[in-house]
Amino acid sequence: MSGKTFDAKRYITKVSGKEYLEVKWRLLWLRTEHPEAVIATELVHHDSGLALFKARVSLPGGAEATGWGSETVDDFADYIEKAETKALGRALAALGYGTQFCEDFDFLPKVVDAPVSNPPATAAQLKAIRLAAQRLKLSESEVNHRCRQSYGHSLQELTRKEASQFISSLRSAA
Repeated sequence: MSGKTFDAKRYITKVSGKEYLEVKWRLLWLRTEHPEAVIATELVHHDSGLALFKARVSLPGGAEATGWGSETVDDFADYIEKAETKALGRALAALGYGTQFCEDFDFLPKVVDAPVSNPPATAAQLKAIRLAAQRLKLSESEVNHRCRQSYGHSLQELTRKEASQFISSLRSAA
């Protein structure tokens, strides 16, 4: 141990009303106490929008832990990075770095460390919605009305995930 202390409580955030210590702070905690710790991550599987990572953290005294993390493109646009972060967070939690402040083993809520963003629908998705609407002979105002009923906002305000769902619903109605 390096002799430095780390005050984890300074870095606590609230997620769904519960205390959570982000992985970046767990890493700082680890490096403060054990700068020579070894961290290894491995992309074990990547196919069809699914990424599975394994992370191994080894401490100088011999303690080590392995964490696994998976994510899909449906959950996060940057799902590969999120899966790696999840695996690393779980390995760190298994070694006691943040266990009392995290839900890595509870599987609720869906937190993979970085702030969750809701990226807007892509131009390609908006085009697909308009094409599906044309096949159904829906006007732009009818499309926006359906969109507001389903998602609470207009077509232009859809997120990528919502747009994907809307495309599926329009295609299944055809």
